[in-house]
Amino acid sequence: MNIKDYNPVAAAAALPRVLSRTFSGERRSKSPLRRELVSLTLPILIETLLIMTLGAVDTFMLSRHSDESVAAVGLANQMITFTFIIFEVINLGTSVLCSQYLGARLRDRMETVVGVSLVINLVMGVIVSAVLYLYAAEILTALGLDGSMLAEGTGYMEIVGAFAFFQALQLTLSAVLRSNNKAVYPMMVILVVNCLNILGNYSLIFGKFGAPALGVQGAAISTATCRMVAMVILAVIVFRTTVRRFPTHIFRRWPREEFRNLMKIGLPSAGEQMSYSCSQLVIAYFITSLGMEALATRTYCVNIIMYVYLFSIAISHAGAISIGHLVGAGRWEGAYVMGRYVMRVALIWTLIFSMSIALLGPTIMTTLTANKEIIALGVAILWIDVVLEIGRPINILFVNVLQAAGDVNYPFYVGLIWMWSIAVVCAYFAGITLGFGIIGMWWMFALDENIRGIVFIRRWESRRWQHKGFTMTQ
Repeated sequence: MNIKDYNPVAAAAALPRVLSRTFSGERRSKSPLRRELVSLTLPILIETLLIMTLGAVDTFMLSRHSDESVAAVGLANQMITFTFIIFEVINLGTSVLCSQYLGARLRDRMETVVGVSLVINLVMGVIVSAVLYLYAAEILTALGLDGSMLAEGTGYMEIVGAFAFFQALQLTLSAVLRSNNKAVYPMMVILVVNCLNILGNYSLIFGKFGAPALGVQGAAISTATCRMVAMVILAVIVFRTTVRRFPTHIFRRWPREEFRNLMKIGLPSAGEQMSYSCSQLVIAYFITSLGMEALATRTYCVNIIMYVYLFSIAISHAGAISIGHLVGAGRWEGAYVMGRYVMRVALIWTLIFSMSIALLGPTIMTTLTANKEIIALGVAILWIDVVLEIGRPINILFVNVLQAAGDVNYPFYVGLIWMWSIAVVCAYFAGITLGFGIIGMWWMFALDENIRGIVFIRRWESRRWQHKGFTMTQ
């Protein structure tokens, strides 16, 4: 269908019928699109839960060590996670291209993309690892850490950062399996790795089972080792189930077209994430100036709240893969309906989870810390987050699905404009200038998420993202 022929009135009238036929009613169990969405969402949900738990385990166990350790490691982890966006330049392109090529039945091109992605991320991973290891103290000092917190944060970043290239390859391999409808494998790998990390943390942080009590450094050693194990297992799975062999022909003649497409997708897509992460680093710097209690509160709340939007992340990634397949096959109407359906489901469940966490806030915060100021701030933030979570699932979804459809520039522009003008500038004004502290900042975060949510809904409904795919079937 040509976008010029689109009749919004007719589409609106037909939408309930299409949704009913495709996703609900008596034929629900027969819908291949719905089956694909469910088969992708469940393992991605569990995998994402386990990945989040991998980081939260460090925070929870270190909370038994000290609030200062939690604050230091939280800031170090944020910087490490920020550098991982460099890997996402390739991984986002890999996921989109693999999904569209599979939808268009171009398997050879898909395998070429896998080879190019692994080579590039390995090189970039080694460079990032070297920078994080060599300049850990300088980076954390620039972010505002000093004294004992600087020493602990530096020790953690040096160890985890030195092996960041394992994470680079792990992310690429997971993206390949997901786009091939094999999301269950990354889920199973992360399950094994989480068990190893819990055991490793318990042993090395507190000195159990004959191991030395290393505190923060013990958590770092455990995390780095588990990422290495995950990468090795995923590599074995990919080359036994998905890619017949590594495409060595890329070394004889570099596939410029696939590399160009990866960059065309990855740079603006990762740019959106980089804009978000940069804004979060600036915000973390602001919060650091408010004192240890504010920084520790933010670390605790971030680790709690990420479970609220966990389902949104999972179903958004699953929806993006399905929409990528539909776009690759030229099925634009199906992609449009799928996007609307996933948005509704993600929003409803996220609000339910947010309200539940807010109600349990006092109990959760009391479990994590005995500091009354941190508990009071944390409980207030969890209630503000209920408002924030109206917009966040919409943003998570449409950033993913617009990129999957090939509309990769729009999410970057939206994030650049709104995140920096509201989540950074207005948050500084409310929190620092007006003196409302971290509470005032969080209200600005909620405003940012909801404005961007409205902007993304308008973009999806306009259908200007159509016919931006990377296959010949468009």
